[in-house]
Amino acid sequence: MSALFFDIGATLADVSFEDDGSLTFRPRPRVVEVLTALAGVRKGIISNPGAGDAARERARAALDAAFAGQFTEAALLHWGPKTERGIFDGAVASAGVPADSCVFVGEDPDERTVARTAGLRTAAHPVFAQAAVEGRPVLWTRIGLPGGRGLAELDAVANGTEVVPVHVASDRLVLAMASERGASALRQAGFTTDPRGSVEETAAFLLRDDRPVPAPEALAGEPPEALAAVEGGLRASAAFAFAFAAGELAGAGPALLSLGPAPGGVYLAAAAGVPVEGIHLPGARPGHTERLLPDPALLSRPGEAPARETAAGFALGAPSEETVEAVRAAVTPEVMRAHVARVSGAAPLVEGGAHTVRGRHAAGADNVLVAQALAGRFAALGLTVRLRPFTWRGHRIANVEAEHRVPGSDGAVLVTAHLDSTGDQGAYVDGAGLPRPYDPAADPAPGADDDGSGVAAVLAAAECLAGLLAAGRSPARTVRFVLFNAEEQGLVGSKVYARAAAAAGDSITGVLQMDMIAGRRDGGHTVEVHAGAAVAGPAAQASEELGEVLARAVSAVSAGLTVERITGPGDPAAGRSDHASFHERGWAAVAVSENFFDGAEPASGTRQYHRPGDTLDDPDHDTGYATDIARGVTTAALTLAGL
Repeated sequence: MSALFFDIGATLADVSFEDDGSLTFRPRPRVVEVLTALAGVRKGIISNPGAGDAARERARAALDAAFAGQFTEAALLHWGPKTERGIFDGAVASAGVPADSCVFVGEDPDERTVARTAGLRTAAHPVFAQAAVEGRPVLWTRIGLPGGRGLAELDAVANGTEVVPVHVASDRLVLAMASERGASALRQAGFTTDPRGSVEETAAFLLRDDRPVPAPEALAGEPPEALAAVEGGLRASAAFAFAFAAGELAGAGPALLSLGPAPGGVYLAAAAGVPVEGIHLPGARPGHTERLLPDPALLSRPGEAPARETAAGFALGAPSEETVEAVRAAVTPEVMRAHVARVSGAAPLVEGGAHTVRGRHAAGADNVLVAQALAGRFAALGLTVRLRPFTWRGHRIANVEAEHRVPGSDGAVLVTAHLDSTGDQGAYVDGAGLPRPYDPAADPAPGADDDGSGVAAVLAAAECLAGLLAAGRSPARTVRFVLFNAEEQGLVGSKVYARAAAAAGDSITGVLQMDMIAGRRDGGHTVEVHAGAAVAGPAAQASEELGEVLARAVSAVSAGLTVERITGPGDPAAGRSDHASFHERGWAAVAVSENFFDGAEPASGTRQYHRPGDTLDDPDHDTGYATDIARGVTTAALTLAGL
């Protein structure tokens, strides 16, 4: 008899640590149905809840609460890191069957690779557990929607078979994982399928290529759609060739597989451990690599229905004078500078402490310390704080969420930024003076602008709200402050967060994402507001209206700023910052930044992007400018919240 072993975080459930220390598992979409269908199969756990017996006891209690009656064999519950095969060998021994009769089900391709070394079969998602038991392959598959067929129709079919989407390129193309059984069901329903390679121990990425790729002159008279298809194919080929060469130099070339053209680039399947996020195409705009995560709910776009009503509700008047005065008093250059100093290493991370951070890279030890310190600062304001943990390349890291909940609220207003940083564009040499790659464990990544400035603005906004609450003001909507992790690795943290929010049925009024707001040179004083989304529809329209709310707020509180509003599918920041993770699910969201993404020349944003020179004392770092932007975003958020 086969035995199935499941990872928990992101595979079976979305995980959160409440501010009282309790642990909650919320089952992922389709998981309960899959487990029920596997009633006759032995089921166990291989998951890492953290060190110590107390952590394991909390995890066992949360597992029982979320999946009552599903995991009844105590001997099949295995707790610990999955970075070495020992824990998988132990699982096989506990099942008392041959290793190839055991299946490890986990989202992380690195963990699936380790499981394979112990002889287990693997599945990338619970939907494919039965396929793994039966030895049926699962393939990366491009799904085409013919004219007249919509995403909702595809969703109805996909969620009834062995198909899990990972990216919606447009209303005509979706990338997914699918078994042949699932692909057959799609074809019978009138959709096209184009299998591109085995999922096995790979992960999917969207690698964008911004270089112009003109179509051959022989096609000059062809219809625009045909020309676009040819150009897309040429761009995908060029991007893959560059990525393959870069990977091959690092000894990983054969582990990259092209999955065909993607929006402005190429879809890639990369073997475990291949650092696709570190591949930078010449001339590519910032934020060009996107990690794609499986999500059965991706096609349903749950935010779209309320977005239609939300857009109409954004037609608000000017912010109140009382709110503007409160923002000006709370969000000041001194406050912003102090927050940036703590997270960028210019001052101790915790006031009165001795530790200063070297960087906030997702693979660095300081990342966890920074997340904990930020959670502590939010908690001191009286907000409800949750850590939303997830694993990236073997590192246990977390998003930080802080909330003032309003009972009966029709939605939450999110003020967000990303807490991690990188210095991977710097120049480094080894002991012999030869160039070497960036090492997040040793090299600095202060990230004062990217995105310490955004983190500082979120903290200042939270402090402003706390002051208004203390003064007796009461918002009409829930306000939530979220700091995402692993943004520099392809928007991983915000994707995990938005995916969990959609699964939980969250109602989100709008997302105001700040990504680099302090870089200013050559006299520029423009703030970019990006609302463009890859898929047209209610979310795109609501995002444009949200941008108008922000523009009015900026005019009221920071009149010296020039607002540059950028919309439509050609938005250069579309898909390139954490707001995109909310667009994917139909919610209104905008990215707010210094004059950086639009490609205008001369640029006025930072020159220290992803370099160790991105410090608080860098000449390009302008705290007053960041304060003006932070004031505008805070005013917009509080106005949306009814203050």
